[in-house]
Amino acid sequence: MGEELKQPGFVTITDAMINRVNYNWAHGKKTHIFVDEFHIAYENEYSGNFFTSAWRQFRKRNAAPCAITQNVEYMLDSVQASTMVSNSEFVVMLNQAESDQERLSKLLNISPEQMSYVNGSEAGCGLMRYGSALVPFVNRFPANTELYKLITTKPGEGLFAKGRVDCNA
Repeated sequence: MGEELKQPGFVTITDAMINRVNYNWAHGKKTHIFVDEFHIAYENEYSGNFFTSAWRQFRKRNAAPCAITQNVEYMLDSVQASTMVSNSEFVVMLNQAESDQERLSKLLNISPEQMSYVNGSEAGCGLMRYGSALVPFVNRFPANTELYKLITTKPGEGLFAKGRVDCNA
């Protein structure tokens, strides 16, 4: 999407999100919201303001928002995003660049020893923060299992390889 269409695009997407959350809430349904590449939301003032406000609204309307990003440093450049992360009840940290580790460590009050679980961690390993608890985790699955095919995010692997569902798996 070109620069001139980004603002209307964000307005359309965010409006659809809040409408769906409100509709589901009114009908007694829970909504799960997954936003990948979340750092992009804070490149635009409108979408940054929307998510900062909506994050609180979502939880009050029986919705479970989940933000995913590989570019933590870019996201934490925003005061709004930093506040949202620091107030999040659940954070999963995988291998991070040293600069990202430093910022997360300071923001979430995590010691260097605890951050060692994030430093150079293998795929599927890292550190979870749930409330005030910090839990290191190892999440390895044999690649020749059906569960692995469902959960892998490696390009070209699993049921969703090459952007399509493998119905024969």
